[in-house]
Amino acid sequence: MLKRSRALASVAVIAVIAGMGTPAWADTLREALALAYQTNPTLLAQRASQRALDESIVQARAGLRPNINLSANSSYSRVDSKGGGSRDINGDGIPDIVTGGVSESDSVNASIGLSQTLYSGGRIGHGINVAEANVRGGRENLRAIEQQVLISVIQAYVDVQRDMEILRIRQDNLGVLRRQLDESSARFEVGEITRTDVAQSESRLAQSEADLANAQAQLSVSRASYAAVVGQAPTNLETPPPLPGLPTDFDAALEIGLNENPNVLSAEYGLRAAEARVAQARAEYRPSARLTSSYGGSDDLSSFDLTQRTSFQAGASISIPLFTGGLNASRVAQALEQANAAQIGVEGERRNVLQSVSSAYAQAISARATLTAGNEAVRAATVAAEGVRQEAQVGLRTTLDVLNQELELRSAEVTLASARRNEYVAQANLLAAMGRLEGQDLDPSIAVYDPAANYQRIRNRGALPWDGILETIDRIAAPRVVPAEDAPDAPIDRQLKSEIIRTAPGN
Repeated sequence: MLKRSRALASVAVIAVIAGMGTPAWADTLREALALAYQTNPTLLAQRASQRALDESIVQARAGLRPNINLSANSSYSRVDSKGGGSRDINGDGIPDIVTGGVSESDSVNASIGLSQTLYSGGRIGHGINVAEANVRGGRENLRAIEQQVLISVIQAYVDVQRDMEILRIRQDNLGVLRRQLDESSARFEVGEITRTDVAQSESRLAQSEADLANAQAQLSVSRASYAAVVGQAPTNLETPPPLPGLPTDFDAALEIGLNENPNVLSAEYGLRAAEARVAQARAEYRPSARLTSSYGGSDDLSSFDLTQRTSFQAGASISIPLFTGGLNASRVAQALEQANAAQIGVEGERRNVLQSVSSAYAQAISARATLTAGNEAVRAATVAAEGVRQEAQVGLRTTLDVLNQELELRSAEVTLASARRNEYVAQANLLAAMGRLEGQDLDPSIAVYDPAANYQRIRNRGALPWDGILETIDRIAAPRVVPAEDAPDAPIDRQLKSEIIRTAPGN
């Protein structure tokens, strides 16, 4: 544990100095994703939370099983009475002489009791429905967290690549400007140019040194971010592969997002749980039936033989609520409003998907156009820079012309590096908005974590042979689950969807 803590503590230092020395291996995006998928703390914590949520189904099904309790108690009493008087003790009208003394008594008893619910009017059955809906909603929350982590990995990966490229550009620019300053100084010595030309070269060189320092600092920040999310410092990062499953049609992307986005699905499971709670609250009006039995023994504490006096009791009871002071009605009203809120929450998540898919799709198209323009700008600026340098050698261009064209070339190269990063991140955000940025989507070879496996393993923990029979009985005449009323804004969402599709890029 100490070794692991030291290793993690050194991650930030490694991230800062990772540019020093020769890297021992080359990272790929798939390797980074696989490592984060297995070790990222945020993802591991959410998986643990999901396993904790799985326990709610065990707790809900425990209502189908008997409760057995063992109880024991003992008591001791001592009575001191004073003598020297007479009073009618027997009630025969004749005073009796009372003498003082001490009386003591003790007892011990133990019993075991059993109670079994036979019918709860649907409280237990709907409680199981609530737990199952919450578990499924939790799985969708886990999917959402997984997508957020993978987005962070992708962004950190391409950020490091971008900043490494920008650092290379700044280093190349610094070398070019140093040579330019040397050339300007030599030409000044022979009287071909003025002192002003030399000063211009010195100014651009100083600015280039500042740009290089900023690039180094930004790369260190990106390395640290990468180490935090992936779990190791980056070394040589290979060009990431194309992201799979990118849509070519906006309408299809929007439809997939509305059907598969984990936040929407989680909200829908939350609505199911809320609707089941309404039925569970209405089940409080139904009668309940229970079997009870107990067996115990008692004796004096001194002999402690519980078989001296034994007793056995068994019975059945039916409880029908007649008046609860408005408690049950209030619980039903509360559950109904919670279901309405959950329904509105579903519509809210759908609107969020409309926004996120539309924004990501537009950004992906914009980034692609920027990348295409950036490639052309770098090509043209490279040709122009070479031409200006040659023209300056024959006196057709000034030193300032050369410096300006060199600055334009480096600016175009930096813009191109940022455009590559922005396009990849925009594509990843689009897949995440659609709900298709999971581990197996990006790399089928990743050892997928299956949250359903733990659920299936523990679901029947403590089960008894008659669980299924009692659950069937409990659902007889139970209040049925009624879908919540449609939120008043639902028709507007359909209008929004049509309008967004009509105004989407490419339509």
